[in-house]
Amino acid sequence: MNAQSLSTPAPVRAGAVDDWPPLEVYDLHKRWHKDRPLIDGVDLTLESGEVAWLGGANGAGKTTLLRIVAGLIDQESGNIRAFGKHPVLDRREYQRRVGFLSAGNTGIYARLTVRKQLDCWARVAFVPREGRAEWVQETLNFYGLEPLANQRSDRLSMGQRQRLRIAMTFISLPQLVLLDEPRNSLDAQGAEMLHASVRGTLQRGGAVLWVSPTGEEQSYDFDNRYLLDEGRLTQV
Repeated sequence: MNAQSLSTPAPVRAGAVDDWPPLEVYDLHKRWHKDRPLIDGVDLTLESGEVAWLGGANGAGKTTLLRIVAGLIDQESGNIRAFGKHPVLDRREYQRRVGFLSAGNTGIYARLTVRKQLDCWARVAFVPREGRAEWVQETLNFYGLEPLANQRSDRLSMGQRQRLRIAMTFISLPQLVLLDEPRNSLDAQGAEMLHASVRGTLQRGGAVLWVSPTGEEQSYDFDNRYLLDEGRLTQV
């Protein structure tokens, strides 16, 4: 993998983008225990080059929906495909294509340096061994993390941690990116790095689903906007 700016079209693995939409969700259902349905018949399709916003009140099920699409938890019923791949039956290929940024500041190993954290995540995300160190270095440079490369991750500020988490999300060049409240703790420079990474994903033929609470300032020109309310998804 050749190093190049994450803000421009980057190398795509053979067969990574094909004729299937980046995301297809059909009649998705999920409830916790005997509670009312949290996800109640959700349908959603994202096309190549699309960035969509998903909003809703706290507790509406936005994060649950993202975690299901990311393949981290199971739905009760319904179907999900990313570029035609199933999250369980095609798990390896599915995970190669999907990048997920969770809300908050989790997912970082406190004792690892920033460089080792990125290297570890590159391995988990199936970045090929050949050229991996070079790509980690390019990622450090792009996200302004090079001065922190040898610093332990638990000594970063909240904004620096969020930059690192975003770098981890995009390091494998995913074609479907799921972002849960990605602007948290980011300054203006960090936000531009995030937006550049989103643009790069779209230019590679991918798609992005961006989740944030209803009422939060929207700093991106989204192609489509959706609200999740009482388990139902509506376009706004």
